[in-house]
Amino acid sequence: MNRIRLVAVIGATMLLLTSGTAAHADPRGDKARIDRQLQETEATLEAATDRAKQAAAEHQSAVAALPAAEANLADAKGRVIAAEAEARQAKRDHEAAEAVAERADDEYAVAWEEVEQAREDVSVFVAAAYKGSGFAMFNSVLDSGSPNDLALRVSYLDRIAEENQRAVDELTVARMAAKQRSAAAELARRRAQQAADQARQRLEDSLAAQAGAEQAAADVRTLLDRSAKAEAVATAERAAVLARYEQLKVDSDRIGAELRAAAAAEAKQQKAPAKAGGAPPNTAIPPKTGAFFLMPVRGWKSSNFGMRFDPVYKVYQLHAGVDVAAGGGQPILAGADGKVVRAGWAGGYGNYTCVSHGLYQGKGLATCYAHQSAILVKVGQTVHRGEVIGRVGTTGASTGNHLHFEVRVNGRPVQPLDWLPGCLC
Repeated sequence: MNRIRLVAVIGATMLLLTSGTAAHADPRGDKARIDRQLQETEATLEAATDRAKQAAAEHQSAVAALPAAEANLADAKGRVIAAEAEARQAKRDHEAAEAVAERADDEYAVAWEEVEQAREDVSVFVAAAYKGSGFAMFNSVLDSGSPNDLALRVSYLDRIAEENQRAVDELTVARMAAKQRSAAAELARRRAQQAADQARQRLEDSLAAQAGAEQAAADVRTLLDRSAKAEAVATAERAAVLARYEQLKVDSDRIGAELRAAAAAEAKQQKAPAKAGGAPPNTAIPPKTGAFFLMPVRGWKSSNFGMRFDPVYKVYQLHAGVDVAAGGGQPILAGADGKVVRAGWAGGYGNYTCVSHGLYQGKGLATCYAHQSAILVKVGQTVHRGEVIGRVGTTGASTGNHLHFEVRVNGRPVQPLDWLPGCLC
């Protein structure tokens, strides 16, 4: 298992363990983070080959997007499991409701049979009364010949009356029971239908969640495949990229030697006494604005100065300046008064200009401007603070229009931000 896949597996495991509380990623925040990481990768790989730059960018994009894709996958899988469980429960509820409805139907049928029987009994009683049989019975009581015969006939009448009342009571109770069972059957049917509707909706949700999970899984596989291919390309370009790194160091050292030589020449010129009350000629004097150098271009900082680790090739390299993203062709201003000591092509720096600003605390001070689309000054020319000396471009080892701005003391790059306005404006 290669390194990328191992990282992906570990990341997926952690996401599955924490997906219950993780919030959904903000797409706008994801894009901003990925764009920032891509810019950092591009700045780190300025000396790389075009194929290596593209591979590293794809690798970084995949790595940056992978956590969100894995989180979506874990979330989709969780929703599938939950939806399927709900669908199964809804199915059980539906089956139970149908069983209740069937029992209610059976009870209703029994109750209705009782109603029909009671109704038949009452009908017999009513028919008998209507036909006068009751009066005949009453007359037979009056025609009794003895007290015993009278008592017997009265008991017959009582029994008839009780049977008639029983029939009426049974009819009333049977009707009530039938209505109750009918209501129970209707309620059970409604519940069964509701459960069926819920089961159908949850099944649809489950299928949608399943489709989302499959798409998320495909996205993760695509990212992993793209990252693996990018890693293979980067590995194949390793030798060429490391050679360019070394050449960039050689170019920077050569530029430093040139600037030290120019500073030494200026130092010889300063052996003559300075005018009374004034500073020696060609000596850098901090301006009154609070920043030593004027901001050379309007834009935003896209890369910092300092040692940077290349995660693809596992090497450190010095980014000798600060990058300021700006539109192609935008004017580049001289940071301070000085003399142009270098103006021309400089390998990975592209079109490159250096302006000497004299001595600062006994050491040569210079500013340099790389990747220009056009150089507007010549070696030996005197320039003034704020004068246009070139145009922003993307020449040399550059991945987009920007100004690579350096401050060098005694030929060595130092942190440019210490010499520029804090607002970078």
